[in-house]
Amino acid sequence: MGQLDGQVAVITGAASGMGLATAERFIAEGASVIIADFNSESGTAAADRLGHKCRFTKCDVAVEDDVAAAIALATDAFGRLDILFNNAGIGGAFGPITEIKAEDWDETFGILTKGVFLGIKHGARVMIDQGEGGSIINTASIAGIGGGAGPQPYSAAKAAVINLGKNTAVELAPHNIRVNSICPGLIFTPLMHSGDEEDAERVMSEFQPLKRRGEGSDIAGAALFLAGADSSFITGQSLTVDGGLLARGPAIHGQAKNTRNLHRNVGMAHGTTGRPARVERLDQ
Repeated sequence: MGQLDGQVAVITGAASGMGLATAERFIAEGASVIIADFNSESGTAAADRLGHKCRFTKCDVAVEDDVAAAIALATDAFGRLDILFNNAGIGGAFGPITEIKAEDWDETFGILTKGVFLGIKHGARVMIDQGEGGSIINTASIAGIGGGAGPQPYSAAKAAVINLGKNTAVELAPHNIRVNSICPGLIFTPLMHSGDEEDAERVMSEFQPLKRRGEGSDIAGAALFLAGADSSFITGQSLTVDGGLLARGPAIHGQAKNTRNLHRNVGMAHGTTGRPARVERLDQ
């Protein structure tokens, strides 16, 4: 008997990385899962592989109609909604604060923060109507807790996610809907290593107290805990999953090859959406 038998989950950004690992774990524990992701090719392939208890829908989490449609697919396909994991993310805008484009800042917040707001809004509506409670989980980051762990827009957006989780946890508690955040550190996913796996492993080994690399399965385990009955008295919390990185002090931004020269570049990183990054040199 699985920990999530009969339950239904929507996971955004589940075509790869932490979201995909969580979809796999939830299905193994008896849940049915909606994969909501911008990347249609990866999302369709993942849903096909995971079988009849999984559906895919293309979703831009910054677009309200897309988020509402993903929530509706859960109830249409599987009859209910018990778990919502607002996980979709991108690297977003980067560069010196004096050079970052306002439109890139807005797009970063649109996906990382507005996307979480929209998920909570539409997921909570269904859970309230069902009258049986539920669990909402948001992907934040250690970058949202202190400085030095990510670009300024990304870090600010993740700090907003943490605070939004606390506020909505209080608001939704009378409905027995719990809202918690996961704050990953360096998790070995395509979004994190940007194709340079060797350098990512080096950064992890140099900066983390726990020397093994963080995997998507580590986040999946945390999400399973927050989704299940063992955390039924936990809400409004942020669970850090970082191999001790934050305890040590996360002076990591700029250490990996793909971020080392950000002070000389400005642009926008779109993660695993299938859209290419835009990088402009400042010293040309």
